[in-house]
Amino acid sequence: MTTTPDNHWDLTPLYAAANNPAWENDLQGALRSAQAFAADVRGTLDETTMSAPALALALQRYAELQRTGLKPYFYAQLLFSAKSDDDCHKALFARAREAWHSLSEATLFFELDLLRLSDEAFAPLLAAPELQEYRHYLQQLRAHAPYTLSEAVEQALKRKDLSGKEAFAQLFEEITGEMRFTFTFPGEEAPRETSGEELLALLYHPDGNVREGAFSTFLHGHAAAATVLVACFNNILLDHGKEAELRGYPQLMTPTHLESETEPAMVERMMEVSAANYDLGQEYFALKRQLLGLKRMKNTDLYAPLSTQVRHIDFAEARTTVLAAFASFSPQLAELAESFFAEQRIDVFPAPGKSGGAFCHGMAPGLSPYILTNYTGTLRDLSTLAHELGHGVHFTLAGGQNLYNYNAPLPLAETASVFAEILLTRHLLAVETDPQLKIALLCSKIEEIIATTLRQNVLTCFELAAHQKRGEGLLSSDDLCALWLSENGKLFGNAVEMIEPYRWGWSYIGHFIQSRFYCYSYIFGELVTLALYRRYQQEGAGFIPKYFALLAAGGSQSPVEALRPFGIDLGDPGFWQEGYDLVRELLAELRTLIAAKEENCP
Repeated sequence: MTTTPDNHWDLTPLYAAANNPAWENDLQGALRSAQAFAADVRGTLDETTMSAPALALALQRYAELQRTGLKPYFYAQLLFSAKSDDDCHKALFARAREAWHSLSEATLFFELDLLRLSDEAFAPLLAAPELQEYRHYLQQLRAHAPYTLSEAVEQALKRKDLSGKEAFAQLFEEITGEMRFTFTFPGEEAPRETSGEELLALLYHPDGNVREGAFSTFLHGHAAAATVLVACFNNILLDHGKEAELRGYPQLMTPTHLESETEPAMVERMMEVSAANYDLGQEYFALKRQLLGLKRMKNTDLYAPLSTQVRHIDFAEARTTVLAAFASFSPQLAELAESFFAEQRIDVFPAPGKSGGAFCHGMAPGLSPYILTNYTGTLRDLSTLAHELGHGVHFTLAGGQNLYNYNAPLPLAETASVFAEILLTRHLLAVETDPQLKIALLCSKIEEIIATTLRQNVLTCFELAAHQKRGEGLLSSDDLCALWLSENGKLFGNAVEMIEPYRWGWSYIGHFIQSRFYCYSYIFGELVTLALYRRYQQEGAGFIPKYFALLAAGGSQSPVEALRPFGIDLGDPGFWQEGYDLVRELLAELRTLIAAKEENCP
């Protein structure tokens, strides 16, 4: 793993350096614009005098001042994500967060005043030609009306968040980002300090003892920080419970449903169907155990390679492979992805203080998205690269929307990323001739689908159970560990044995802290994308323009509206089972490959 300047993202298109005066100037400019906006617009949203053209102008100003403030905010966030142990980065991000809160407070009145309009006054606005590009945003805003409080209370909540849940979220990031572990790597004589991402990469090592040792070391490291991590979880959970009570949300997941534009009954049905297919995961785990020749399957064996020879994929090869897979679908898709490499918008390798996992950060229309990975050369990392580039293409295409419609609704946010993974797998299966490697590739794809559907169902169930139990009182580490083992046990059944340190598996999952109930969007996105890929198989080239149109729509449509051109009915109770039926087909394909290999190699 060679780190060069090309392997770090180039943020100079945003600002020349962290101490560049332009950064503070933009932040101050956004604050001045917010104050001027408040002075000009406050009190004018009177339903007896307000006109559609005036509201359209106000919406344009509101979007522009937010965009001006988002640029320095996201720049500071990217710096912090790449190196959170740098005091300058910490200070800059804190300054950005505080300034953004000031901006939000100054403009808070705007959306609140829109929410106070009567239905009789609001309906004509939605029909006005001047407001059609804002129609979906206004409709979604209106959905929050029953749970919106007075301006004074909303401002107090924003101020509280800065030193409350957001502070705990940042503390979680700092603690986990700065964690270092001591481990003796295979082939090395002495233990050395390493990052968590490098330990997690060893879950793909052929030696079971190495896998279990690495994951145990990682989990024990989090257990050692239990006091801080449990405090973060308790306070985040308590904060949400109190806010839900204050706003009168009928369910703890209501705000996520509102943001996601999903009906509670639809999500409940999706999760019920997912839980009903846990046996599908257990069937695969049993097959994987046989392929590995193990007497018993541990959760550290789930991603074990089927060959003792671990294939290392250097980053240059990963780049070529992913772009070839994209090009097989559409040259335009490959071209859009290539720009991330050409413009150095990917931060590639693990490093001290760097955020774990991977993400693609879309900022705002007109600002290029950036990708962070912790690439270690595994097949999983190759898939992750394709996944994040899918996100990047999605953000790029949605850049033609206004700020309000830029981000896809949560359930569709994973569509392009999951579709990219499927393209990669099908490309690899098409070019590979070694039967053993084809089996390994198909196993990897099935594992990814299980991880993105059945496992995310487990995570969502755990998160909901933790929120509910926190409503009864303070949670101990034992409480959280017990909930975690209980929910995971439902998926693993008798097919997989959980190692003892896995009780701490909840403690490193940032989604629980940063993006409440985000995990169910992975299930939604995976099952929808499997359905989209099936349409592609049926329609061929005719599917491609519709697919690009879906991505370019960003958040201008609800999931139901966006998927209608593909003949997908999210209200159909049987729809969710379609995705799992496709997984059963993949399992059958895998069994066929195994039988053919055994027949040719008796």
